[in-house]
Amino acid sequence: MDLGIAGKRALVCASSKGLGRGCAEALAAAGVDLVINARSAEPLEEAARSIAEVHGVNVIPVAADITTDEGRARVLEAAGAVDILVTNAGGPPPGMWTDWDEADFLAALKANMLTPIALMKALVPGMMDRGWGRVVNITSQSVKAPIGVLGLSNSARAGLTGYVAGTSRQVAGKGVTINNLLPGIHATDRAISLDGGVSRAQNISIEEAKANRCATIPAGRYGTAQEFGATCAFMCSVHAGFMVGQNILLDGGATNSTL
Repeated sequence: MDLGIAGKRALVCASSKGLGRGCAEALAAAGVDLVINARSAEPLEEAARSIAEVHGVNVIPVAADITTDEGRARVLEAAGAVDILVTNAGGPPPGMWTDWDEADFLAALKANMLTPIALMKALVPGMMDRGWGRVVNITSQSVKAPIGVLGLSNSARAGLTGYVAGTSRQVAGKGVTINNLLPGIHATDRAISLDGGVSRAQNISIEEAKANRCATIPAGRYGTAQEFGATCAFMCSVHAGFMVGQNILLDGGATNSTL
């Protein structure tokens, strides 16, 4: 399928690896020029070289902490007038409700709620002026069904979801769509971290922890960054202009819900 976005320009956050990299690769395959961001320069620059070589698009890497004012300013300066924004940030650490204090919640809110909002406020007005734009926020399946040990993520991402619900409907008339993409467990470093936590807590191997988690997923496996990226690219395409303010689960059926 031709996504109709060749020649567009996208900013993809946290895209040196994992789900962000999958999104960057899929957009590049559709002919989109990229500004990619991550904190560590070396893997980011390697990703930029690889994506540009494979897909023949322009790729600008900006190593910066997108959750800081200074880092975000650097990224936005390099990004300029983008047509597509994919926000993404690693989730807060797991734990129990007794583990977290105000500082933990503030850090989670800054990374997983306030940073995406700041990026949208900076870039969506230009999209509206030009009459076309796409925003996809990578959040979590916990927005639909909270996960007890991910209370920091549950809280911050739920706040972002509420913001998007209202804002998306205010900008849709200008040709700009804002939607959220909710991953379940995927084969990324985040999965390794979560499985490692289960392994230590239950005194089992990481392989056993993964097998036990796979048994709770109707698809029987973890998702891949490639299929996640393909879904993101479709949500950024010309075919998704009537999708507004939605929360799209990509979790292999793990969230047991009718709606």
